Amino acid sequence: MIFIEETDPHHPQATALLQQSHALMESLFPPEDNFFLDIDDLCADHITFFTARQNDLILGTGALSNKDGYGEVKSMFVAKEARGKGIADALLRQIEDAARAAKLPLLRLETGNTLHAAHKLYARHGFVHCGPFGDYTEAHSSIFMEKRL
Repeated sequence: MIFIEETDPHHPQATALLQQSHALMESLFPPEDNFFLDIDDLCADHITFFTARQNDLILGTGALSNKDGYGEVKSMFVAKEARGKGIADALLRQIEDAARAAKLPLLRLETGNTLHAAHKLYARHGFVHCGPFGDYTEAHSSIFMEKRL
């Protein structure tokens, strides 16, 4: 069974997953096209950070950043050995539920153009392509998506 819960990003297992995610993004995209949040930034008041665990093992992360008028999906990552088991789906459902509870009308996200599994996940959950939003500018490596709630 997968359990999704709010977690401190400084939890050792969560931090380890975030570091894996950051290393992967740095290996795939140029620095100017990396928009991940540092672990300390995920502790901000406007961010709710979630983990997915099975038993005592944290296998995935995701966050909701409450912006002015919309929510942004951040820090979605699933451990390589746990992919394909529904963990990303469970995290994304929890983020969407949290956005609805906060009465946000829209969820948005930025993801890398070569992260095809992520594109399929977001499309499966009703996200559609859109242009840059917030502080983002057009970036060669970025795909922007949104979903009305």
